[in-house]
Amino acid sequence: MKKNLIISAALVLCTVLVLAAGCTQPATPPATPTPTPALTTATATPTASSTPISLTPGPTQTLPENWNIEMQVTTDGQAWDPHIIVSCQGGKGLNFIQKIDVTVTGSDGVVVTGVMEKPLYKGQSVSLRSTNKPGDKTDRVEIWATNPQGEKVKIFDAYVPFRTY
Repeated sequence: MKKNLIISAALVLCTVLVLAAGCTQPATPPATPTPTPALTTATATPTASSTPISLTPGPTQTLPENWNIEMQVTTDGQAWDPHIIVSCQGGKGLNFIQKIDVTVTGSDGVVVTGVMEKPLYKGQSVSLRSTNKPGDKTDRVEIWATNPQGEKVKIFDAYVPFRTY
């Protein structure tokens, strides 16, 4: 009799502990962070524009020091399928800049655009088609950063030659 009482008391205690443990669980499961991809390449889309295309670089602006972001513009130098690679090299503004728009205006008149979106990280890059017609192979690259207020600021505007020796 005493043995049955101890067993039933232990079962009741285990049941109470199981119910109490179930009541302490959160209502929704905790969100798991999404892993950041190692390399992002944006799709390049040629755009036909009714506005005149300018190959002349214009003035740029400087972001405030706490929003500053470093960008690197290089070419891959391949003759058969040339690309311009724009990569993020870090800076204090990685957590503040909303997105980065890249526009390549080829000397052949083709305009190609790409976007780097939040979350920005060091090493994130966009590869866009470059000019591949014979003759002058100097393209214009524009980089626009969208600041926390939603304003677009032109941080880079320059010629990028196909290959430098």
